[in-house]
Amino acid sequence: MPSSRASEEQHREQGSEPERDLQAELERMEDRFKRAMADLDNYRKRSARELERLVAERGDAALLEWLEVVDGVERALRQKPANPLYDGLRAVLDQMDSILARQGVRRFGEPGEPFDPNRHEAVEVRETDEAPDRTVVEVYRSGYARGDHILRPAQVAVARAPRVGGPDT
Repeated sequence: MPSSRASEEQHREQGSEPERDLQAELERMEDRFKRAMADLDNYRKRSARELERLVAERGDAALLEWLEVVDGVERALRQKPANPLYDGLRAVLDQMDSILARQGVRRFGEPGEPFDPNRHEAVEVRETDEAPDRTVVEVYRSGYARGDHILRPAQVAVARAPRVGGPDT
């Protein structure tokens, strides 16, 4: 029987090598599994961000088209305030503004605001001493923003202080 004990020990020693190989293979597979799960989680997060971005872009595009209609109603109201349709158009414009407000859109661009190139598009510069330098003096088209995102800058006329001692004086 002593020979059977020796053969058992020899078998265990020989068996331990395949067990180590299997253990190493298991660890490699677990590592690959963890990496694959992390990749999948990153993919899900990236896909969710991309979907949010696309939804926001589509929403912004729809709002920009809506703003064109608002601009048209505003132009119509400026044409003839004595027109019998004025009150009806004014009510429609108020309703449009209400819908925009419910969507989180706010209007900006008022005379007297300081000019901000991030929010305003200067379409005219007027030399005047009636308004502070770099101040909005007239709004041609209102600007709109949703949260911190500018949907459309306001088109404005900006005041510039008259030149003193220029070549024409």
